[in-house]
Amino acid sequence: MRSIILLLVAIILAPAALIAQETQATKIQWISIEEAEKLNKEKPKKIMIDVYTDWCGWCKKMDKETFTNPIIAEIINEHYYAVKLDGEGKDEITFNGTSYKFVAQGSRGYHELAAGLLNGKLSYPSIAYLTEELQLLGAVPGYKTPSGIEPLLNYIAEDKFTTLSLEDYSKTFESKLGK
Repeated sequence: MRSIILLLVAIILAPAALIAQETQATKIQWISIEEAEKLNKEKPKKIMIDVYTDWCGWCKKMDKETFTNPIIAEIINEHYYAVKLDGEGKDEITFNGTSYKFVAQGSRGYHELAAGLLNGKLSYPSIAYLTEELQLLGAVPGYKTPSGIEPLLNYIAEDKFTTLSLEDYSKTFESKLGK
């Protein structure tokens, strides 16, 4: 009888465990920039940095609609270390041998690392992309839908930027989003 009860419990709980595992697998594994740098030394990957602010409505929309998409999360988790960076964060950050601080300016201010990644063009949301060698490839400002970011994520992940323009790459790109 005890075996039957244990079997029933296992049958009931197994789907819940699989759903929890699948949900975890389709969530972006956000880490700090310091952690990304450390992990990159052990296993080199590109770094994607979502530069946001707490007051930015488009940042929140992108978190809710783009970064929760399972296909986008899968691409990011597989090919990038994903970092969230508050463009107005107050904590000092040491990255790639340099310390970056918050700079008070008016009622808000900005973080030096955000300003550096965005080439002084503080626009939120923006996504900065770094190579495995921690070199800045560039930053892309503005809200992106899943279908808007998918080609760019793959273009960078596949190193196509070394031989093709994004425009040319996009002409032959096949989306996994299923229109």
